[in-house]
Amino acid sequence: MSLPILPPDAPDAALLQAMAGGQEDALRELHERYARLLYALGHRMLRQTDDVESCVQDAFMNAWKHAARFDASRASVKTWLISIAHHRFLQELRDRPQTPLEIEDWDAPTAAADPTDRLMAEQAVQGLDTDQRQLIELAYYRGYTHSQLAELLNLPVGTVKSRLRTALGRMKASLGPSGTL
Repeated sequence: MSLPILPPDAPDAALLQAMAGGQEDALRELHERYARLLYALGHRMLRQTDDVESCVQDAFMNAWKHAARFDASRASVKTWLISIAHHRFLQELRDRPQTPLEIEDWDAPTAAADPTDRLMAEQAVQGLDTDQRQLIELAYYRGYTHSQLAELLNLPVGTVKSRLRTALGRMKASLGPSGTL
């Protein structure tokens, strides 16, 4: 039995379903669509090309292995892939020895796959107040846990969690009705 040929404009969800059925072409197409975005996020977080390449490859292999678990009611394919890669980047950061960087270093613009996505994300982050922006950057780009943030910022863990939730809510609202990039 031959596998059906996927059209180049197949929806992401159809590609993921084809991946779950073992179609490597579907994986290649999703990689073509989203690898640059994941590389941009990885470079912002890790800053070392070899580590980024390894993590992006791991993320796509993880997506390949777990494609059947994807639940479209919980996230878009794009968001799901970003989440997988983000977790892999965080693990890479946690496996590294501590090397402090100033928050200003993390605030520098980073090239993304789609300039619209990058601009929307930057606007969403810039729309936050300084404390919220710092929390988002430390948590999502530096990989600090809630407990580490609480200790670093001398705040109760519950306060850190609620401030992060508020910041994410403001970012989502600024992104519009879909709340995603």
